[in-house]
Amino acid sequence: MKDKKEVLLEISGIKKEYKEKGLFNKNTKRVLNGVSFTLEKGKCLGIIGESGSGKSTLGRIITGIEKPTKGTVKFYGKDIHSKENRSICQNMSIVFQNYTDSVNPGFTVADIIAEPLIVGNGMKKRQIVDELKELIEAVGLTEEFLGRYPHQLSGGQLQRVCIARSIANKPEFLMLDEAVSSLDVSTQVEVLNLLKKLKDEYDLSYIFVTHDLLTITYICDSIIFFKDGMIEEKIDDINDMGKIEKDYSKRLLNAVIEF
Repeated sequence: MKDKKEVLLEISGIKKEYKEKGLFNKNTKRVLNGVSFTLEKGKCLGIIGESGSGKSTLGRIITGIEKPTKGTVKFYGKDIHSKENRSICQNMSIVFQNYTDSVNPGFTVADIIAEPLIVGNGMKKRQIVDELKELIEAVGLTEEFLGRYPHQLSGGQLQRVCIARSIANKPEFLMLDEAVSSLDVSTQVEVLNLLKKLKDEYDLSYIFVTHDLLTITYICDSIIFFKDGMIEEKIDDINDMGKIEKDYSKRLLNAVIEF
């Protein structure tokens, strides 16, 4: 087993620019402006910021969905955006906020969870059936759910299915992009408890991107306050939340915690 203090992810100088819309418009808009931090194996880092701060764009870059304009994302020291290292992204997975748009409505739950098993592993049918039973039970649902369709599930159940799919390939790292924000409060707590359990059972490391500070304090070990594409402040120990210094961080904190 690897040392828990081993650096799993190293994000260095990430910048991201997009061309602004318009046929003759040559201007660019910078969304990320030199973001750097590390994530230790086995830890959960929370990234909190207001809408439009660039945190979701950062999440897509960290998981290899998008490329940075400048900077590197290294997984165990290897740049995931280098052509020769693209297979590294199989060790990463992402759970999105909008669970409805994340699945094919014509697929059964079994089809949804099996996608990465078929594409990534080339497993035989019998192996897939056994794996599906294990995965559906791992997220707190019963085997009978495998034959259901998305419209037959509640929001919390469907997000559990998305989580089952995300761990199907046994990744080491999970990006959670507003993964519980569309759920009601009681269901949020249930899913967060599930994520805590899976973190230990599957030896996972998390980055939790959200605008909800309460979510972060419930599950994360450390926290980054994100503003205008940059790190405004970083707290290495979630127990030190009372020591934050920046006005922006205090404003987000004051929204849920009374000093």
